[in-house]
Amino acid sequence: MNRKLQQASLALLTISLLLFAGYCSFKIYTLSSERAIRKIDYSTVNNITHGLLSVDAWKNHLILIASHRIDDFEFTPEQEKLLQEQLEKVLHAVINKADTLLHQKQKTVKGKIRKFVANAIIDENKLHNQVPGFAETILNQIKEPNNKAKIKELILSKINDYGSITYDSASDVARIDDILSRYGFTDLQSFNDSVERETSNVGEQMYLLAYFEILVVMIFIFIWIIVRKRFHLHNQLFTSSVILALIILSAGLTAPMIEIDARIREMSFLLLGESLSFHDQIIFFQSKSIVDVVHVLIDTGKWDSILVGFLILIFSIVFPLAKLIGSKLYMSANVKWNNNKIIQFFALKSGKWSMADVYVVAIFMAYIGFKGILDNQLSQLNIKTGSLASISTNETTLQPGFLLFICYVLWGLTLSFIMERSKQLKTDVPS
Repeated sequence: MNRKLQQASLALLTISLLLFAGYCSFKIYTLSSERAIRKIDYSTVNNITHGLLSVDAWKNHLILIASHRIDDFEFTPEQEKLLQEQLEKVLHAVINKADTLLHQKQKTVKGKIRKFVANAIIDENKLHNQVPGFAETILNQIKEPNNKAKIKELILSKINDYGSITYDSASDVARIDDILSRYGFTDLQSFNDSVERETSNVGEQMYLLAYFEILVVMIFIFIWIIVRKRFHLHNQLFTSSVILALIILSAGLTAPMIEIDARIREMSFLLLGESLSFHDQIIFFQSKSIVDVVHVLIDTGKWDSILVGFLILIFSIVFPLAKLIGSKLYMSANVKWNNNKIIQFFALKSGKWSMADVYVVAIFMAYIGFKGILDNQLSQLNIKTGSLASISTNETTLQPGFLLFICYVLWGLTLSFIMERSKQLKTDVPS
């Protein structure tokens, strides 16, 4: 196979692989953006301040409990006896009061006639003897289903009146309603089920695309093994390899690296004989890519945060890009480029200055640290008693961005080795 045919075949193969890798990176970026929006909305709606610590949530539960307790309310014999005694006391007091008013000295003729007639007709002692019967009749009327329903309605209306002046911040309520309406839902449970299902599916797609990109890198390594002694293909293949590294780097920088999710999975307890449950109460959620972290740090306006942001920008973005471009120019046959000090620095000596691999280790250690701290702290919220059950969970996970950034670091090291090896082999081959 002549050289031109080999170069054409290699170009066709590598361009196809690069287009596929580029498509995967673009899809990872778009999917991660969509997933991040859904996860942020989910964490906002299910935040502990809108559930376990929400005035509205407790108000609704208490109104429901009060309604159930009124429905189930029945007088015990002891309560009936006590209530009848109280009714008798009230009735006796009313009779005594009425008798006192009737026996007051009357100044008018009409008043004197009324007092005479009342004394002649009304027997106070007889009324007092009839009080137990009156009290029993009143008690029986209270126990009638229709009257109980009216009493329940009266009590609930009063509870609702108090509830109407007890509420969360209006802006918080409006924000949650806006999120639910944006997704086309009116209740929280349907929203949660839909978002959990969609984010899970999107996450699986992102990981699959990341694995495809890693597969492309492995194919490139296999191609390098095949053409290792065909020096006329090295420059062309190295150019494609650098482009692949840039594609993977862009995906690794823009896709989320760590997703920190601490929540109370379930809290159940008894209140006034009623079982209450709160589910998926988000305590803390954060999901950021390297680019997001840099942007957040610089936007703080504080000099120490800005300094850290610029260091991450330089060592995790600028240096890797400069090293890839410098390596490509150094691999070219142009003597001017090969002897350029800046290009030689980035191609041969910038490795010890580039902190990309160290940054990967830092991210991994941060993941282990966060996970360990959250596991330890959240485990203290796990409670199991007769009246209270609390289950906390730490769903902190590494995301595809971390996987792709590792892939870029390893691929970059491989390209450095290939560059040095290729130069050495060309030097050893006799002219």
